[in-house]
Amino acid sequence: MTAPDHRTPATDAGETGGAIEAGSLGSAAIGRRALLRGGAVIATAGTMGLAGGLGSPAAWAGPGSASGSGSTPGQVLGGRPTFTSGIQSGEVTARSGVIWARSDRPALMTVEVSGTESFRSARTVGVTRLTDATDRTGIVAVDGLPPGSEVFYRVKLTAADDPRRGGETLVGRFRTAPARASDVSLVWTGDVAGQGWGINPDLGGMKIFETMRRTSPDFAICSGDFVYSDGVLAETVPLADGTVWRNLVIDEKRKVAETLAEYRGNFRYNFLDANLRAFNREVPWLFQWDDHETTNNWYPGEVLTTDTRYTEKRADVLAARAKQAMYEYTPMLQGRGDPNGRIYRKISYGPLLDVFILDMRSYKNANPDGQNDPAGAAILGATQRDWLIDGLKKSKATWKVIANDLPIGLLVSDSPTGIEGVAQGAAGAPLGREVEIAQILSSIRRNKVRNTVWLTADVHYTAAHHYHPDRAAFGDFDPFWEFVAGPANAGTFGPNTLDSTFGPEQVFVKAPPAGQSNLPPSAGLQFFGRLAIDGRSRALTAQLIDVAGNVLWSKGLQAG
Repeated sequence: MTAPDHRTPATDAGETGGAIEAGSLGSAAIGRRALLRGGAVIATAGTMGLAGGLGSPAAWAGPGSASGSGSTPGQVLGGRPTFTSGIQSGEVTARSGVIWARSDRPALMTVEVSGTESFRSARTVGVTRLTDATDRTGIVAVDGLPPGSEVFYRVKLTAADDPRRGGETLVGRFRTAPARASDVSLVWTGDVAGQGWGINPDLGGMKIFETMRRTSPDFAICSGDFVYSDGVLAETVPLADGTVWRNLVIDEKRKVAETLAEYRGNFRYNFLDANLRAFNREVPWLFQWDDHETTNNWYPGEVLTTDTRYTEKRADVLAARAKQAMYEYTPMLQGRGDPNGRIYRKISYGPLLDVFILDMRSYKNANPDGQNDPAGAAILGATQRDWLIDGLKKSKATWKVIANDLPIGLLVSDSPTGIEGVAQGAAGAPLGREVEIAQILSSIRRNKVRNTVWLTADVHYTAAHHYHPDRAAFGDFDPFWEFVAGPANAGTFGPNTLDSTFGPEQVFVKAPPAGQSNLPPSAGLQFFGRLAIDGRSRALTAQLIDVAGNVLWSKGLQAG
């Protein structure tokens, strides 16, 4: 059973929002490391100068931290609004971006941008009202930016009932996509605060985000499971070595999320981590969702008849609440021209890179049904499949990155009898959900689309898979790579079994030793990936990296 397809074409970000003159930012790019040298910026709304750069996570642990109720220690006195969860940017293109913030009370959010960290030539690009209707979250879409430029943005809060009463100000940065072939890098990961492993203050929190920040990427992709709304946390967890893991816990993490307030609280929980807040101020995100934003392995039409943790049994009802919370708590433009608010979309980041963000959750068929049907079963749905085929065919970018929130060739089951992912476990011709993927791969070959790379997370270990028709039961496709990263801060599992339908070879894998599973983040098996495109040669380098910053595996790919 699949949800209805939505047939409105996707568009790039930045279709709305106040425009600014390109010249107001300056044509010279500002070195991003200049922004990292100073301390934290926490000032009143009336302060126009920049008090310093963004600093390290340790330097920024004051009033920007959240709590489950939305109140914070260290609030500005006199009823002045403060940030509860830091600031974020996302959906950045050559001329646009989206800025996000949340206040501890109803407030006005004003966004200024500048090409210098002094904000001497700052322009106000948008004002929005943060109300209880959206849990006091809000976004400002910024347009009219100069390509290939460092953009400093300043978010000011003022009292909703009296704009003269200023609150906090925070500063962030991002870099717009280049208009000409230039170096580009991104990082990706997924799976945050899952399997009982939350923010451990004794170990410095979710340290992988600081490691990712130090690579200075142009942007990041969350490959799904950014929150574990079904992941209950306990204050302490005994470990095999006799020590104890300690979680920071809020009320919304003591039970599975069912209400909108509980789904919102799962996002607020992650923003308690100083490493993540520091990363968010410096690196824009592209978010996609998978299952745990709602509940484990859900699909449209599912009824949770056997899960006694839930009083609301309808997955569609839970998913609607989860989706609303995701839109409220991420820097993403809701709807993108689609009244049903679809999540799949394309983001262009200069002439060398197009990113296709897939949604393998909203339109999939039921997990127990149709996986052996040679006529196919939905994983993307017909409209999203056709959108991807057409978008890849029309793309002029050198590299086309496809962010798939479920891996292609790994068997991911849904106990006791269902199939959660694409691969259905039987060698031979494509069956079930594999049929849609086969149609996409055949179209790539038929349309002579070059330089596609697939990125995923989901399985809680890291790996590099090379797919080749010479090894495949289905041979109508060109060779390609799929890179797997994650978890960011969750249990480590794997490795999963490869399905031979598309001829995958496991070129690299890093997973727990045989017989071990759900290892805590303290075991060091937390991973992210990095792609870097050289502006001159157009070559792409893929790296798989652990939480300590060790490059575990690297592969250079030449553009065809």
